[in-house]
Amino acid sequence: MTMKNKTVMITGASAGIGEACARVFAEAGARLILLARRKEKIDALALELKEKYGTETYLIATDVRIQLILDKVLGMLPYEWDKIDVLINNAGLARGFTKIQDGLLSDWEEMIDSNVKGLLYVSRIILPKMIEAGEGTVINIGSIAGREVYPMGNVYCASKSAVKAISKGMNIDLNGTGVRATDLEPGLVETEFALVRFHGDSEKAANVYKGFTPLYGKDIAEAALFCATRPQHVNIQEMLVTPTDQATATIVNKNL
Repeated sequence: MTMKNKTVMITGASAGIGEACARVFAEAGARLILLARRKEKIDALALELKEKYGTETYLIATDVRIQLILDKVLGMLPYEWDKIDVLINNAGLARGFTKIQDGLLSDWEEMIDSNVKGLLYVSRIILPKMIEAGEGTVINIGSIAGREVYPMGNVYCASKSAVKAISKGMNIDLNGTGVRATDLEPGLVETEFALVRFHGDSEKAANVYKGFTPLYGKDIAEAALFCATRPQHVNIQEMLVTPTDQATATIVNKNL
């Protein structure tokens, strides 16, 4: 399947994997709906993609955690943007790295609201449109953390385990509609992820990726493009992508 003139919605499009998905899908010829909190970031990205690829974009500056606003802005898309062929549920984060007994409630709430509830809010609005069209692909950005719990990962791992279960539930409930779902599970990807997790501590964040070659956003974006462009009769339900130096969530070959 080609992405030329297909409409792709990407949440969390202002940085990291979401931004990389925008670039990769734009290069493939897609039209993009870019949703993120940081309006200036998606404004600049849209301008760059227009100049480079001639990409048409529709920009939505909002937070996936705010269900009432999502209902309004996604429920009233202009006619020419209303048929969404691919939804990439990328918005999410890890916040905090402590034992569960020391965790901050605000960190937990932010992760659950973004990684789980935000994904559900967006999907609940878009899935009926895909079902009506008889086709569509949902790519949920999960994590290796959804497969195995690691020390001090507790609530983040739980949220990505939920993404894994939701993706499976989608494929069960959407069976027969022509709509398919993928749980795309990255290992260590060098983005803003660690900086956000460590509340802006750049030294701690940098140490996460030292001593080996991590994945980059483009690696996951290209995997997403592969999933989205399979023939209609093919559904990649799960895909785990790690750096070559990463064997599990905690076993990483580092040369320090």
